[in-house]
Amino acid sequence: MTKLNQIHIQDCIAGMQGLEAGSIDLAFADPPFNIGYEYDQYEDRLESEQYLDWCSLWMTEVVRLLKPDGTFWLAIGDEYAAELKVMMQRELGLTCRSWVIWYYTFGVNCKNKFSRSHAHLFHMVKDSKQFTFNADDPSIRVPSARQLVYGDKRANPKGRLPDDTWILRPQDIPESFQPDEDTWYFPRINGTFKERQGWHGCQMPEQLLGRIIRACSHPEEVVLDPFSGSGTTLAVAKKLNRQFVGFELSEEYGARTQQRLADIEIGQPLDGQENPLLSAPSTKNGKRLKDQPASTASKKRAAPKKQNPRQKKLL
Repeated sequence: MTKLNQIHIQDCIAGMQGLEAGSIDLAFADPPFNIGYEYDQYEDRLESEQYLDWCSLWMTEVVRLLKPDGTFWLAIGDEYAAELKVMMQRELGLTCRSWVIWYYTFGVNCKNKFSRSHAHLFHMVKDSKQFTFNADDPSIRVPSARQLVYGDKRANPKGRLPDDTWILRPQDIPESFQPDEDTWYFPRINGTFKERQGWHGCQMPEQLLGRIIRACSHPEEVVLDPFSGSGTTLAVAKKLNRQFVGFELSEEYGARTQQRLADIEIGQPLDGQENPLLSAPSTKNGKRLKDQPASTASKKRAAPKKQNPRQKKLL
């Protein structure tokens, strides 16, 4: 029998088969997107039908493990978002409560299409009427515009609960990207971030997982992650006093996640800025290139270079 509160170094399908049906309260999965990413132990270049068949296999196990009132969150890219949403609804019998867009900074620069700066987060439930959603939890609510902007006495003192929008500078409109809207603004984990573990290229922000785990589970309930990767789901679950179980193919990633979990105490604060809008400078507080003094290095680069005889010969 697969044990709780640890990560298991094995294929997730085989691992989940070792868990009892109806034993999981919340599952979160951030699987390979089948876009050719270089993973440690997984080939991310399957034929389309092969990839979808594989997704059907592991998601069938997830659904088997969910309690009758259980919740499943799936993070996925554009390439297979539509197919997997239909599969979850038609083949697996789940109900979609929310289709959240995670909008992040430090997006992927593209040459022949709009640069990618989002991922899809499908919030699915097993029973359309019985499921956990802690809407009154103050940790997932924020002040409403009525409170902050209009001073309206009719405003709910608890705040409000995260829109599919094109926007250039989210920090210039702080009333947007609220937790009750279906577009969430969290920076992608950049290489310079203190939160970054440094050994996995697809690390999820702890604050994003914190919102999901707080909203869709209770303390001491069981959280599952079939693709643990850098271990963020398990780390956040432990900090928030949830039980957890995860699977990972890579021995290296698994060992590093075990160490990450060993260094965590229940109740420890989540890493990252809870409200990223507060940590991002607005346009009016930014710096313009034309206002910057020219550095010595810049002046040297701008000056015409003398070509030495050897370089001229090589040319």
